[in-house]
Amino acid sequence: MLEIIDIWMAKFASFVWGFPLLILLVGGGIFFTIRSGFLPFKYIGHAIQVLIGKYDNPDDPGEITHFQALTTALSATIGMGNIAGVAVAITLGGPGAIFWIWVSGIIGMSTKFFTSTLAIMYRGKDSNGVVQGGPMYFIVEGLGQQWKPLAVFFSLAGLIGALPVFNVNQLTQAIREILLIPNDLNYGFQTDLTIGIILSIITGIVILGGLKRISQTAAKLVPSMVVLYFIAVMAILFIHIDQVPVYFKMIFTDAFSANHYNGDPLFGGMVGGLILLGIRRGAFSNEAGIGTAPMAHGAAQTSEPIREGLVAMLGPAIDTLIVCTLTALAILVTGIWETSGSNGVSLTAGAFENAMPGIGQYILLLCIVVFSVSSLFSYAYYGSKCTSFLLGADKKHYYNYFYIASIILGSTTSLSAMLNLIDGAFALMAIPTMTAALIMSPRVMQAAHIYFKTLKNYS
Repeated sequence: MLEIIDIWMAKFASFVWGFPLLILLVGGGIFFTIRSGFLPFKYIGHAIQVLIGKYDNPDDPGEITHFQALTTALSATIGMGNIAGVAVAITLGGPGAIFWIWVSGIIGMSTKFFTSTLAIMYRGKDSNGVVQGGPMYFIVEGLGQQWKPLAVFFSLAGLIGALPVFNVNQLTQAIREILLIPNDLNYGFQTDLTIGIILSIITGIVILGGLKRISQTAAKLVPSMVVLYFIAVMAILFIHIDQVPVYFKMIFTDAFSANHYNGDPLFGGMVGGLILLGIRRGAFSNEAGIGTAPMAHGAAQTSEPIREGLVAMLGPAIDTLIVCTLTALAILVTGIWETSGSNGVSLTAGAFENAMPGIGQYILLLCIVVFSVSSLFSYAYYGSKCTSFLLGADKKHYYNYFYIASIILGSTTSLSAMLNLIDGAFALMAIPTMTAALIMSPRVMQAAHIYFKTLKNYS
């Protein structure tokens, strides 16, 4: 039965992640980049100033600060997509897959600028009268009630896409293979179930406290773990410093030769299949164009939509261009990607242990636990927000109970089924998000020109 589910989930993910969606995400991201004339990239310094609170105004509408909005979004994106997802990409595609993950990250910066700006420009109100942002709201508020079916479609897909099954599955695998097996401790279904129950309790305590508790927790956990992860990987790269230039070059050369690609071709070409693999893993990592991050950024306390778009733009830079690259180089320079039969988080753990025997995998496990648990908090917020839009704000707590129960499911099921399920739902979420953002992109650029002109006048 499980094998049949795996097969159907794989077919579902492959179908929705076809060439049309690739054109929508990549083509849309390229369009945003060109349409803006690279304008947002010129103001990265200003974006950092906004992030650290220089322009905060307690009287502005919204629930959380710019920094809390970014860390809430990053707590969802920095996690298994960066650690397990990158490992999956290298296993299937070799070093060249990383180049296409980078491409996804760069164009994703423009995509997040546009979608998160819209999340502030066209905020709506839930059934309790509380101001809310996100694709479902900017579709209805920006395009009109006749577009509501598209907003409903996004929210329905979001109920599945926000489920924590992949993160929990990989966290359970990490605990089992890094902590339990090497120390000859018992493991099996009962152990996985126990881990799932513990995670359910921790998650329940945080998410039932609402967005403010989620954002405050994320703001404390995420930055410290990113720093720890950065230090650990830099140590690995220092140990294998002679291999860094070799593999850095191979990322570029292999991207167009696909010499290590093991997946299915796209339109008969192995490079096409490699590009699709990189874009899929990049999208899972930074979620640009998917529509999750605008739900967090839409809650930011600001009256300037462009400011939040600039802050959101920093997300893929941190998530994909920095953290994913660190993971990739750690796996590549140790050579374990060619000698190990491991996949997912196990491959990354092998790289850490190879470079730092005795402590490497435990450092990784600590980062994994924090990244994964913080992801659980953010995704619960996204799912409850979709529920609120569909059924009313008074019903959103029901999703939290369903979400907590799904953590146990994720801890006791296979990787492939979970990966394909979330992949497929993410693809469906991208369709309404990108469609609406492309239609309203001229409005974003009009607001951007006004904002940057005003900024120059006051600088």
